Amino acid sequence: MAKKPLPQPIKIAIFAVVILAFYFGNNAVQTHLGETALAETGLTIHSLEEAKLIAQSENKLILADLSAIWCPSCRHLDRDVLSDPTVKAAIDSKYVFARIEYDSPEGTAFAETYEVKGFPNILILDSKGEKQRQLATPVDPLEFVKQL
Repeated sequence: MAKKPLPQPIKIAIFAVVILAFYFGNNAVQTHLGETALAETGLTIHSLEEAKLIAQSENKLILADLSAIWCPSCRHLDRDVLSDPTVKAAIDSKYVFARIEYDSPEGTAFAETYEVKGFPNILILDSKGEKQRQLATPVDPLEFVKQL
């Protein structure tokens, strides 16, 4: 008894399910890797509003990082630059670190307010949230410390 081939609509549906499973599976893996890299920085992470309050009370600037948790370039920044002990010490001594997730309402507002596109984007803000300058995206910890 010969098997009947699947009808075309069924084949298309199966193909679509496979593509969606791959997409969402990859997204979950990338998010997990990003969360792990961010946690390994050892930095205390604040929202921008929290950072403003802390910066005012401690007389510090804000180091605001607009990133996406699933972004490979952002993961590189977290894993290879921000987790460096020299970088972490430089940040902790002068700055309050704010991480703004690109895919959030805060990220949308941040990008509009500071006129930045894409990620990662690192800005130095004063305690009121006024932009002081934008840093080049660092690839080397020592270069990053020089920018700070």
